[in-house]
Amino acid sequence: MKTEQAETQDATKDALLDAALLHVPFDGWSEATFHAACQDTGVDRVLARAVFPRGAVDLALAYHARGDALMVQRLKVEDLTGLRFRDKIAAAIRFRLEAVDDKEAVRRGTTMLTLPQYAGDGARAIWGTVDTIWTALGDRSDDINWYTKRASLSAVYTATVLYWLGDDSLEHQASWGFLNRRIDNVMQFEKLKAQVQGNPLLKPFLAGPNWLADQIKPPTKAADNLPGSLTRRR
Repeated sequence: MKTEQAETQDATKDALLDAALLHVPFDGWSEATFHAACQDTGVDRVLARAVFPRGAVDLALAYHARGDALMVQRLKVEDLTGLRFRDKIAAAIRFRLEAVDDKEAVRRGTTMLTLPQYAGDGARAIWGTVDTIWTALGDRSDDINWYTKRASLSAVYTATVLYWLGDDSLEHQASWGFLNRRIDNVMQFEKLKAQVQGNPLLKPFLAGPNWLADQIKPPTKAADNLPGSLTRRR
């Protein structure tokens, strides 16, 4: 259960973010937007810096995190029974993009988070989204597949977002078609990988790499940083 202080902090964050979104289409995720949000909400700038230390970039990341949370909420209520797993993945990405209420805010955020000084933040945000998807769908990978699944989906998600930003088709049908094709590409690669692994002629050559891959484990706790650990989880 959250403390009263934590709830107050969350309310301050939400108020600043909501106010900032009114200015992002004009000023982007900038210091001008951050200062305007403080003025609109009446939140003292010192307090605002306490919850968003880096100002605009932290506001943009908070907006991204809000979208992830909305996606998870929808995944909990939607009935995905009977869908193939690849279709569940496609649905999750679609839900994530449909959670966006302002495409311009995403466009401005994408532009900012590709700048060299924020590229690491952008990569972590995308990784966080795809990790949230896999976790919500029940992924229990305990080896290198934990990483390869997220790396593959990161590429699919990033490409789909960029396509979606320029898509003006009815209800973004072109984007969903693009998404399905990208997932099909990944599935074809996974099928090829399984064929290679199952080839008896190649097993002697794959023994070493497979042993090494088996030693790679996912992060053991939330505080662990990527890319993870070579130590087995106990």
